[in-house]
Amino acid sequence: MTVARKSIGERLAQLEAQRKTLQIRLSKQERAIDTRRKVLIGALVLHRLEHDRDVHIGGGLAAWLRSELPKFLTRDGDRDLFDDLLKPQANELSRGNVGNGSAV
Repeated sequence: MTVARKSIGERLAQLEAQRKTLQIRLSKQERAIDTRRKVLIGALVLHRLEHDRDVHIGGGLAAWLRSELPKFLTRDGDRDLFDDLLKPQANELSRGNVGNGSAV
């Protein structure tokens, strides 16, 4: 029985298909790593907010997130996830009004 050899064009097409498959797998792996990194960073931030309100990043982690998240979150559904965090805290309202003539 003789086996017909594949032409160079057929072999190139097969290699290209394998390359595309591997590229898709690599992209999927990179997205998974990126997602995991985001989850871990988010978990750290949430942990600090829940357990150590005194962590300071330019005036306080919670205050920083309240100022940055509205600019970052573009979808209403995403904003809804952070309703509890985006509401200004009473102590920040009083600090924000210091020196502007407002009575608290």
